[in-house]
Amino acid sequence: MTLIARLRIILNDVEPMPMRHIEVPLKIRLDWLHEVIQAAMGWTDTHLYEFRVGDAGWGMPDPDGFYDGPMDAKKMTLKKLLDQTATRTIQYVYDFGDDWDHSIRIERVGEATRGVTYPRLLKAAGACPPEDVGGAWGYEEFLEALADPDHEQHDDMVHRSGGDFDAEDAKADTIIERFERLAKKWAPQPRKPKATI
Repeated sequence: MTLIARLRIILNDVEPMPMRHIEVPLKIRLDWLHEVIQAAMGWTDTHLYEFRVGDAGWGMPDPDGFYDGPMDAKKMTLKKLLDQTATRTIQYVYDFGDDWDHSIRIERVGEATRGVTYPRLLKAAGACPPEDVGGAWGYEEFLEALADPDHEQHDDMVHRSGGDFDAEDAKADTIIERFERLAKKWAPQPRKPKATI
């Protein structure tokens, strides 16, 4: 029996607030959960990240061992994290410069639905801010400049956003496509028969 966790992810300090309801296997490694969150929110996975519960953190450890950073996300699963911490809320921080702070709420754990591939998007609201826009405060300025044709940075922000940015549009179809690619990437590969001589 495969267990599935239903997660509610919100991007804190941003209006309109991006929110995603998703389902993932409970045994998912945290480095894979990071990939799911990147796909769900629309980030480009070009910065460091960390999952945090209390004083503990999991992400990409310093390969040279020079500083005492997060524990390796590859060595922790969502199930082990829940078993060890008894938490229902996890903090996920992406891009330590812009400091995008997400709250992940584990809403429930249940059996997988037969014939459904995971990760699965249940609901999405609000657009993800553009990368490197300057965090929540910079995103607010970005939206103001985008909305005001007389703003001195309006043309730059239109160019930066591709000209069609809608803060309300979560682009659910794109999220579903990204999730399908992840499901294929992680699907068990059929074993090749051994060659006989």
